[in-house]
Amino acid sequence: MRIPRTSSILRAGLLAASLSLGAACRATMPAQGTGGDARLDPAPPPPPASLAPLVGEYGPDTAIIIVFERDGVLWLHPAGSVEAALAEVAPGRFTPLRNDDGRSGVTFTQDASGRATAMAIGARTLTRRRVGPEGGNQLVITPVRPIVDVRREALAATPPAEAGPFRRADLVELTRLDSSIKLDIRYATSNNLFGTPFYTQARAFLQRPAAEAVVRASAELHRLGYGLLVHDGYRPWSVTKMFWDAAPPDKHGFVADPALGSKHNRGEAVDITLYDLRTGAPADMPSTYDETTDRAAARYVGGTSRQRWHRDLLRRVMESQGFTVLPAEWWHFDYADWKSYAIGNVPFERIP
Repeated sequence: MRIPRTSSILRAGLLAASLSLGAACRATMPAQGTGGDARLDPAPPPPPASLAPLVGEYGPDTAIIIVFERDGVLWLHPAGSVEAALAEVAPGRFTPLRNDDGRSGVTFTQDASGRATAMAIGARTLTRRRVGPEGGNQLVITPVRPIVDVRREALAATPPAEAGPFRRADLVELTRLDSSIKLDIRYATSNNLFGTPFYTQARAFLQRPAAEAVVRASAELHRLGYGLLVHDGYRPWSVTKMFWDAAPPDKHGFVADPALGSKHNRGEAVDITLYDLRTGAPADMPSTYDETTDRAAARYVGGTSRQRWHRDLLRRVMESQGFTVLPAEWWHFDYADWKSYAIGNVPFERIP
């Protein structure tokens, strides 16, 4: 993930305000976005009610500052500069910790609901960025062609030829191996990147070794009070072609090239998140599923301690079972033996 550099003026002000923290202060905070020891430590509590509405990104593309919560404290993360912890001196007003004169204070402008709309650092005001779906719904790409035409052509097309040998496909349904696994198959609904259904059934399959690894991850998470919620697994190649043909060229970076196929097509990738076994509610994460922003990155520093803890716990447990996270998507995991299987194009209805 690349974040543009902070402007030199703003960067200098933040450096002056935050250098007093020193390396010792930063060293007391747990590492975020790297897996850490999320399995060993208890889940952090939700952020303080006064801080949650302030968490977000501020400023133009050339001077982005991420405001995040860590252990009940609000922090600034300016690209290319030193992170600064803030102490609240009044509602919406903060000063850097260990900066007694308060001259480099930070003030947030909030709307009637309390949500921050801007942040002032000294004399400079930075508008809150519209990052991700504000209401928690999926971002939508407008198809460039009618989906009915795209579907007809994709179903008549043939996947690219590949040099083998490959293992025989052995796709198994995740919920048949573990009934505690929940499904929210977005591409069987209109709540997805394109706002229209692509699958005819809401089901999730993986090649047997990958599926059994997911079941082992599920058992490990149960001991910690969590279950697995699956958004996608095996994806017929025809659907990948539909995605590509429906997306405008400037959005092709968000979908797989059908000329190459994807690990989803091989039954070796799973889009997955956590849910709370006690409440059944999905775990809070730094971004929504399938979000096309920097917040979706596996090492994104923003959000809250609890969101990052959930994300890192999922990653740590999945990687312990042979999966690798996609750096740009915290929810996407590829299984280790994905090269052993050919691109598949069997519809769900024809899987034994």
